[in-house]
Amino acid sequence: MRSQSTNGGFGARVTRLASTRLTNAVAASLAIAAVAICLCLAFAAMSIKAAMAVPIPA
Repeated sequence: MRSQSTNGGFGARVTRLASTRLTNAVAASLAIAAVAICLCLAFAAMSIKAAMAVPIPA
């Protein structure tokens, strides 16, 4: 049998671990990193397409 406790589990009150400014800064840096990765992938794809369009000299 399990005892019913009101203190256990995930139902406890939430404590703030970081300030709002820190959370916003982390979210902004993650968004910037995601955009940078997308730009790098787009540039790589365009470079591959351009390289495949150039005929190989024989």
